[in-house]
Amino acid sequence: MSEFVTVTKLAELSKCGHMTVRVGSREVALFKLGDTVFALDGRCPHRGGSLGEGIVESGSVFCPLHGWQFDVKTGACFNNPERPATYLPVRVVDGEVQVQL
Repeated sequence: MSEFVTVTKLAELSKCGHMTVRVGSREVALFKLGDTVFALDGRCPHRGGSLGEGIVESGSVFCPLHGWQFDVKTGACFNNPERPATYLPVRVVDGEVQVQL
């Protein structure tokens, strides 16, 4: 099982509500809904758009390239259920957002 890796401070994520962070060569999309943080693989499985740069509405993120809609809590894709985004476990420890890769 992979370890959790610190990717940003909660205060930074709280400023905008969603963002993209890099962990090595991998992009991770972070979303803050209320008091909970969620993480998805940063690239849309359709055409590779940056999900962290997408439009976030009512718990969904819309890919900025083609508008595919994903549930930020699970990665489920509303446009094509066979092509979900990869959900990544996330936790907050001492004000730091950590993701399990």
